[in-house]
Amino acid sequence: MAKHLMRGRQAENIATQYFINNCYQIIHRNFKHGSSEIDLIVQKNELLVFVEVKSKSTLRHGEPEKNIRPAQIKRIKTAAEAFQVMTNWEKDIRFDTILLTFFPQAIKIEHFKDAFS
Repeated sequence: MAKHLMRGRQAENIATQYFINNCYQIIHRNFKHGSSEIDLIVQKNELLVFVEVKSKSTLRHGEPEKNIRPAQIKRIKTAAEAFQVMTNWEKDIRFDTILLTFFPQAIKIEHFKDAFS
């Protein structure tokens, strides 16, 4: 497996644990709908959260959140709509981003609620 894919998998595992530690229930990982994918779907009380996980090993090319393009947001929203229809979800939803930056001495985790709507 390529190094960037391994880091991406590691980032998703860390993000999953982050949500568990913050009292969210993990509903689905890597939900696919057509060519769209949602990294994590989590729930806290009556709120369903669709999460995009981003990671980098340096800040050389800017912050990881800058890598979420409008076309990707559109695909995430399309997949989120499909998931809601599939599960008959009619309560509140939110779109979050988890940003992980891998430094040699530590991993920085940033959780942005309502990252896009």
